[in-house]
Amino acid sequence: MNNINVAAARSEQSILQTNKVIRNTYMLLSMTLLFSAVTAVISLSLEITSMWAYLGSIIAGMVVLFIIGKKQNSVAALPLTFLFTGLWGFALGPILNHYLAMSNGGDIVVTALGMTALTFVGLSAYVFNSKKDFSFMGGFLAAGSMVLIIAMVAMFILPVFGIDVSAMHLAFSAAVVLLMAGFILYDTSKIVDGTYQNYVMATVGLYVNIFNMFIHMLALVGFLNDD
Repeated sequence: MNNINVAAARSEQSILQTNKVIRNTYMLLSMTLLFSAVTAVISLSLEITSMWAYLGSIIAGMVVLFIIGKKQNSVAALPLTFLFTGLWGFALGPILNHYLAMSNGGDIVVTALGMTALTFVGLSAYVFNSKKDFSFMGGFLAAGSMVLIIAMVAMFILPVFGIDVSAMHLAFSAAVVLLMAGFILYDTSKIVDGTYQNYVMATVGLYVNIFNMFIHMLALVGFLNDD
């Protein structure tokens, strides 16, 4: 009888811990997305158009992301998370300025943002309601990531030899959107089933998925609306 009570107590404690991680993850995700929006607006207002500014912010953010992984259980994790998302939000400035310079740029940005938001909310809601385990996708997602990294390198090298890669860019963006959708399903299921115990790491994982999906959704919508 005592063993049953102990098991029940542990199960209840595990559920409470998982619920706490879920609550903290989505609360922090909301705040970091808002903070990113603020830094993106600042970048926009400064009219930064250089892709070097974009690359610099992305690389600096990746360095901070690496540090977050090392400091995930320390008090430094939260401010580092805001620093990371702030840098990547700032990186959006040159990208958004590029699209907003188009005649229908505002529509492109709003459409891409709306599609990204709807996709994230829809996939997240599906995982929460179905409680389906998407851990089986881990291997496919890892392989897909490697293929896309190779494709990205190829897109930098092939133009040197005079090869047109414009169609490849479109296919690449479509593949990234699909891959990020898979990562959202995978990461959300890991949060729901209690595999992810650190809400900071869960937050940055979802943030990276959303960021990459939005960037490449912009590319797809921009291509389809190119005058």
